[in-house]
Amino acid sequence: MAKALILISGGLDSAIAAKILKVQGIRILGIHFKSCFFDNSKIAKNLAQSLKILLKVIDISKEHLKTVKKPKYGYGSQINPCVDCHILMLKKVKEIMKKRKFDFVATGETLGQRPFSQTRNFLKLIEKESSLKGYLLRPLSAKLLEKTIPEQRGLINREELFDISGRSRKKQLQLAKSMKISGFLTPAGGCLLTDFEFSKKLKKLLKINPECDENDISLLKIGRHFFEKDFQIVIGRNKEENKKIKKLASKRDILIEMENYPGPLTLLRKHKKSKTPKKILDKAKNLTRYYSTKSRGKKDVKFKVVKIK
Repeated sequence: MAKALILISGGLDSAIAAKILKVQGIRILGIHFKSCFFDNSKIAKNLAQSLKILLKVIDISKEHLKTVKKPKYGYGSQINPCVDCHILMLKKVKEIMKKRKFDFVATGETLGQRPFSQTRNFLKLIEKESSLKGYLLRPLSAKLLEKTIPEQRGLINREELFDISGRSRKKQLQLAKSMKISGFLTPAGGCLLTDFEFSKKLKKLLKINPECDENDISLLKIGRHFFEKDFQIVIGRNKEENKKIKKLASKRDILIEMENYPGPLTLLRKHKKSKTPKKILDKAKNLTRYYSTKSRGKKDVKFKVVKIK
C-alpha cells in the first residue's frame, strides 16, 4: 500500500485532497503546522478525525517568524510571505518523508486560486525549492499539471484526480457536499498575516524592532497599540486582556495602572536600550486615563508605575 503525507491546514481544499487519496486506498498521515501567526490545530484535528486519518501537529513559530521578517520571495497583499511559508512547511515534510519512508507528499493547493502563491510558475518554484520535485501531488489540479512520480509508478490513478483551477470554489463546495465534509475554515481563515489591521501593527513593530521575538508577536495580538519612536504602548481593552498583558510583561517593560479609578492596564515597552523620556511616560499615563470612562478628563488620577526587572 502506498503511503503519503498530506498538509492539513483546516481548510476545505486540503480536506478534499485527503479524501481523494483515501478513496484510492492511500495510507495517509496528515501534517498540520502552527506558528505564532496561525494555529488552526483544533479544527485540523476535528477534520482529521472526521476523515479517519492520523494527524501530526508541528510548531514552526521560530522558523516562521524568521521567514516573515526576511522572505526570499516577498509578501502577498499584506505582510504574508505565502510562497516562503509553503516552502518552509514542505521542507519540513520532506524530512519526515525521507525519515519515515513515505512515497510522496500531497497538498490542497489549486492552480490559480491565489494570484500570488498558486500560479503555475510559483507552484513549480515551491516544488523545486522544497526539494520535492516529482514527489509533490496536488490532487485538485493534478490533471492540469505535469505527471508526478507516484502517478507514473501507478501508486495513484491520475484519472481519478481533478482539473480544478481559478478562484471560484463552486466545484470544491460541490465535492465537499458529496464527500460529506464539513467544519472547515474559510479561505485564508486563521492567518493573522493576511489581516489588514494586524499587518499594519506588525510593519510598525518590525520597523522599530527588526529582531522582535515571539513574546512581541503575542503582545501584538491584544490591546490597543500606539507606537512612538522606539517605544510601544499597549492598553488592555478588558479584564482578560489586562491579565494577558501582565503575563507577557518582560524585563525593562513598564506597567501603568490607576490607583484611584478602575481602568486598563498599560504596558510601555522600549525596543532599544535607552532611557524612557518623561513625555513618553506621560503619554502612556494620559492614554490609560483616557481609555477609562470614569477617569477621562479627571485631574486627580493617581498612577501606579512598575518597572519590570
